[in-house]
This record gives sequence, structure tokens and C-alpha cells, in this order.
Amino acid sequence: MGADGFRADLGPAGRAELGPSPPGGLLDVLGVAAVVLDADGRIVFWSPQAQALLGYSAEEALGRFAAQLLVADEHIDLVLRLFAQVMEGDGTWAGVFPVRHRDGGLRLLEFRNMRLLDDRGDLYALGLATDQATLRRVERDLALSVRLVDQSPIGLAVLDTDLRYAMVNPALERINGLPAEEHLGRTVREALPFLDVHSIESAMRQVLATGRPLVDQYTVGHTSADPGTEHAWSVSYYRLEDPGGKVLGVGISVVDVTDRHRTALEADRARHRLAVVADASVRIGTTLDLEQTARELADVAVPELADMAAVDVLDSALTGHRTTAAAHGPALFRALAVAAAYPTDITSAADPPGEVARYEADRLVTRAVNTSRPVMVPHVEEADLSLIARDPRAAAMLARAGVHSYLAVPLVARGEVLGALDLVRARNPQPFTEDDATLASELAARAAVCIDNARWYQRQRDTALTLQRSLLPEPPPPLYGLQVASRYQPAGAAGEVGGDWYDVLPLPGDRTALVVGDVMGSGINAATTMGRLRTATQTLAGLGLAPKQVLRNLDRITAGLDPYIATCTYALYNPHAAQCHISTAGHLPPVHMRPGHAPTLLDLPTGAPLGVGGVPFRTTAVDLGPGDQLVLYTDGLVETRDQDIDTRLGVLLSLLDGPHRSLEDTCDHLLEALRRPDDHDDVALLIARVRR
Repeated sequence: MGADGFRADLGPAGRAELGPSPPGGLLDVLGVAAVVLDADGRIVFWSPQAQALLGYSAEEALGRFAAQLLVADEHIDLVLRLFAQVMEGDGTWAGVFPVRHRDGGLRLLEFRNMRLLDDRGDLYALGLATDQATLRRVERDLALSVRLVDQSPIGLAVLDTDLRYAMVNPALERINGLPAEEHLGRTVREALPFLDVHSIESAMRQVLATGRPLVDQYTVGHTSADPGTEHAWSVSYYRLEDPGGKVLGVGISVVDVTDRHRTALEADRARHRLAVVADASVRIGTTLDLEQTARELADVAVPELADMAAVDVLDSALTGHRTTAAAHGPALFRALAVAAAYPTDITSAADPPGEVARYEADRLVTRAVNTSRPVMVPHVEEADLSLIARDPRAAAMLARAGVHSYLAVPLVARGEVLGALDLVRARNPQPFTEDDATLASELAARAAVCIDNARWYQRQRDTALTLQRSLLPEPPPPLYGLQVASRYQPAGAAGEVGGDWYDVLPLPGDRTALVVGDVMGSGINAATTMGRLRTATQTLAGLGLAPKQVLRNLDRITAGLDPYIATCTYALYNPHAAQCHISTAGHLPPVHMRPGHAPTLLDLPTGAPLGVGGVPFRTTAVDLGPGDQLVLYTDGLVETRDQDIDTRLGVLLSLLDGPHRSLEDTCDHLLEALRRPDDHDDVALLIARVRR
């Protein structure tokens, strides 16, 4: 009906819902004109649409012969013949015919003509007509829409204003795994309860209310057609209106973007792996301490990868036996580190750090190091626990803690298997996956290089330290007029063994030479050079040379040991003269302590370091009375990276200006107060006191 008519729509239960129908429907778009002719061909009814289509008002058209008014002369015979056919019994005629407009032009109209019979037996002809171009356009649009909807790979649906399905296309049937008849008349909640229906219905109501589309809404879920696989869809919502603005419902387009979703997840996982590996690069290997490096690896793995992580190194790797070939037998492990994401008995089930344990070839961690490949048990059964834990008691602890997934990754560096990283999950409900194994392997590979560096450094450091200590003097015999105490302390775990040394040399005439020196550099070479200089010093001192002559000869010897440079203080004490003659070669000044006076730094010519060559050295005489002390030391005692040397020398003097202590206690006091565990330099300390 027209704008003043009524509509009768079928509601959800199939009941007719009566109400006014606003303009703008399909019939209004087509502008269908209705014309009624009597049996003689006169116009007896003329609709407003006919006036709009042909330009004649009702007053101009009614009572006129239609053929004379609307048909060109050359078509009158044809029209009369067709009119007769309709009126004589054929009943209908359909087709396209040119009709004369009031402006004199011709319009091609699509006709549907039929014979009417009233209750008195009178015959009439009804003609329904619309503009052919408009009709063809609507037909094309409709055909295109139908074909696109039916053949589109995009899921399409129309829901009415009650949000019940009115149409779904084949693509959406496939996406939802539900035939069209099981959609129609139902809400999303009724048809697809496995989706996030609350969000979907909320989005549709928003679009209905505002008219603003929601485009590319991302949703993830499962369908009844493929319940075991997670799918992702891009969903868009549009409000549907007729040309007059009447709201018809909501149109939905659904694009399956599962492949894109999986690719994005893979990219996210890859980015996450890179972030974890980058973080590990910063956190692992901060020192060259073997145990510290292992703890850093365990801390990175927890809780990122596991609820508990253990790092075990093959005992053979620590003793220097390379394990490049595939092994088949048992393995001897030394536990280095254990870390857990939360307080748990799982840590008690692991081997305590420092302990050595033997595991047979069938154990999973042994299999990992023997094959140089990760060993993963995504779902741990009771029988698997005996192949993971060290003993039945530990297996029971793992079971009580809820361990359900296990992963062992070998630590391989430079082609050598060093040990394994053990990972377990208990509270984390997800089993280990191949992605986890890949990430753990990347962490293990980076950590293995750091562990390898640490163990080789440890071995070299131990060797250098052994050499260093072997080159230091034994306790001296009783000295005439002097009491001495000494200390040597290597650098912290992150540093290198250096070339610091001290010596106490008894000489003829009751004299004593006190020597402290420092070879620049570190490692075995520095320790070896130190040994050579110490031997040379002993030889030169035995020749009875003055301190400046000793240093001049040491300077020449050191210059031949290029590129090494050393500093040295050489003090020659004569008890009969109560004097000490001192020469220095680029070394820090000794401290002179006198009873009743504040400690002071001796004002000595510094001199150039040994090895510079051609620089003269001078000797200074210092009177030493009973109870006087000389404190000789290397720069490792006072130098730091965060304070200047004058400040540190002031601290040294303040520490010595305290209550009276024995020489041994003074050595310990200075080392404890001035040294830090991570100091990067070694130190030699020598204190001599004149006997009363």
C-alpha cells in the first residue's frame, strides 16, 4: 500500500503485525502505475503513479481512449489487436511497449496486462506499468546481489530487528557448521551458543541503535563443525535500511581469518622468543664465575619456561675431558643451580648444588647429553617420574607437587656437551611444546658458551693462582730487629689473577730487604713475569746493591720483557743504623707509622715504572725507631672505580690510625675494610715493625 496504507508483517511467531508502512519500499522505487480500461478501451481508473510516470493528470486521462492518448499512430493497430486478445480470453499480456508521454516523447514501459471481471459480468483491462530502465536496474542489482551473496566466500547474514536470522548464505553455513534452516528464525544465542554471544548481540544492538557500522571486529572461538580447532573471524556489522530510511535489521559479514590469526600468533611467539633470548643475553654471563652463570640461566628459565629449572654440568667437562662424540653409558653430573617460581618441594627433589650424582643411560637427562638433543615428555606419567627423579623419594615428591611435563635440553658449546638444563611444570597447566623446546635450546646454547668461558677461565685462573702462590715467598726466618706480616689476595671471581708480589729477604750484616711489586696485566703471563722479576730482585739484593741500583737493573730486565711494565718499592732496612733506605719505581708510597703519631705517607720520589727505561731512580733514607712500622702495598688494596686515589689513601691512613693491633690483625683489618668480593685486581700487602 501507499504511504497512508498499512503493513502486515509476520513476527517471530508467524503472527501478522499490522501497522502503517512508510514510503520507500521496492514498489515505491519501481513507481508502478495502475491503469484500468473498460471493454471499449476507455480509461476508467488512473493512479497517481501513472500521472508521475506519463505526465497526464487524472482529469486529462479519464474517459479518453487509451490508444489515442498513449500510443503512437504506427502502433495503434498492434495495440488494438493485443487489447482484443486480452479481452477475448487470453487473459494476460506482458512485454515492453513504447508509450507517449505528455511532453510528446516516448517512454519504454514494462507492462503486465490482465482482464478483470466485476460482479455484474462487465469486463475491464488492468495495466500495470513501470519504467523499463528502472526495472532493469533493479533486476540487475537484485541478480548481482543474489549471486554475490550465494557465491561469496565471505559469510553473510541478515538478522531482523529482533536479531533473528532472516538470511544466511552458503559460506556462513560452512563457517558455522550449521545449515541455513537451523539459523532462520533463531537468535545467535540459540543457533551458535559456542560463540561469545554476549559480545556479538551487544555489537548488533549498538549498530541498530546508532546506525554506525562496526567493522573488522576480531573474535576467536570454536565451531560445531570443527570443535577441536581454534578459529578466528573478522566480523563486520551494518544497519540495513530501505530507501525511505526504514530500519530492516542488521547485516553481518564474516571472514575466516584463522590462517592470519595463526600467523600472527606465530609472529607473537617469535617476538616473545627473541625478547626472552635478548633478555637472557643481558642476564646470563655477567661474570666468569661458573656457579653464578648457572644460577643466571636457571633464573631466566623460571618462570618464563618452567616452574622449576636445574642446571647440571658433566663432571668430565669440569675436569677437562672433552665429550664431543655421542656417548651411550651413564653420566656423572655436578649440580650447579636450582631455581623455582614459587616455594615448592620440587627443589628438594633436585640434586643440591655442588653435589655429584651418577645417572644411568636410561635416565632422561642422560639421554639428552648422550644424544645432544632435547628430551621432552609433554605429559608425565607415573612411570616417567622414575626416569626423571634421582631416587624413588624424589619421584614421590615430584608426584605430590603435581609435575606433569618435563623437558631436558643439553648444554652444547663449541661442539662439546657440557651438561643439561632440566625443566618441569607443575602449576603451569600447559604441557611443554616444540616451541618451548626451541626456546629452551636457544637459551641453553647461549648459556653454554658462557658456562664454557667460565669453566675455561676458572681453569686458567686456578692454574695462574697456583703459579702465583708458588712464586710467593715462604714465611721468612727470624729477622734481626724486624717483625713482619704479609698477605696476598687474588682478584674476585670476575677478575684475573695478576702479577702482584712481595718479598722479605734477609741479607748480610743483619740487614733486611722489603719488596712489593706489581706487574701490569693479568693471567699466567703476568704471573710468570712476576716470578722472573722476583728472582732477579733476590739476585740483585744478594749482591749488596743499593735500592736505586736494584731498581735500575730491574728496569733494564723488565724492558727486555716487552710489553710488560711493573711498579716496585724496594726498602733496605739496617737495624744498626736504625734507618731504612727506600727507592720506588712508579709505586704508591709506603705508610710510616710511629708510636704516638698519626700515620703518614712517605714523601718519596715516585720514579718511573720498571720497563720504561733510561729513567734514574733515587734513594731516600727514613729513620725508624723502636715500634715504628712500614706498610707496603700494591694498588689493588686502595684503588677503586668509583673513588679517586687520594680519597682511598686517606681511608687507608684512617684505618691504620686506630687502636694497637698485631701485625697479623692489621693485615686482616685492612683487607676486610678496603677490599670487595668483586674487586678486579689482586693485592700484595707487607707490614714490618721495628722490634723494641
